[in-house]
Amino acid sequence: MTLVELLFSLTLEAKLCYIGLMDISWLGHSCFRIRGSQGFIITDPYSPDTGYTLGKQTARIVTVSHSHPSHSFAQGVGGEPKTVAGPGEYEIAGVFIIGLATYHDNEAGKKLGRNTIYTMEIDGINVCHLGDLGHVLSSDKVEQMGSVDVLMIPVGGVSTLNATMAAEVVRQIVPKIVIPMHYKTPAIKRELDPLDRFLKEMGVMQTKSQSKLSVSASTLPLTTQVVVLDYKEPAPGKKD
Repeated sequence: MTLVELLFSLTLEAKLCYIGLMDISWLGHSCFRIRGSQGFIITDPYSPDTGYTLGKQTARIVTVSHSHPSHSFAQGVGGEPKTVAGPGEYEIAGVFIIGLATYHDNEAGKKLGRNTIYTMEIDGINVCHLGDLGHVLSSDKVEQMGSVDVLMIPVGGVSTLNATMAAEVVRQIVPKIVIPMHYKTPAIKRELDPLDRFLKEMGVMQTKSQSKLSVSASTLPLTTQVVVLDYKEPAPGKKD
């Protein structure tokens, strides 16, 4: 079988893995589904009372930034995943993960407690999920994070970074791609700031949302780009 024949015979998912593309889909709030060559990672899965619908997700790895039900509903993910929930260094199924201790507020955790930032090396791409970060970062913390290619950052304020603080954190980290999360949408039941405040702070006048991000180490942009992902409620009974 020739290479062309092989590619035609593969499913779309297998083709993407073969050519080294990583897929990122937003499942709502701070929850993402990341597909790499080693399988799926789910970040901060939420309980049903958030207003979002998680669907029937499966994964090898689940990351949890803190213990609130809207970020720690690991039981909602099938496939017997390994759950990472706190600072430390982890290697699971060929994925390298570092959890860094931070705070959920701007008062060293006195109001809302602790939060864990995760950096993940997936297929040569460094992904960082900030969880419910509530403060700008120290220079030491930025150094610990290392180079970041894809940054998932809360922007909705109230209990996390607001738009102004989030833009400052982006300038601290200087990632290649920024994906905003944890902001007001028609689906969510709680009050948060809308996305447009962050886009304005970032100088983004117009942006077109997309269903997912497909990226490889060789296709990363040279300068920071903001990518807005759509939330699409899974169809009833559909397995994602």
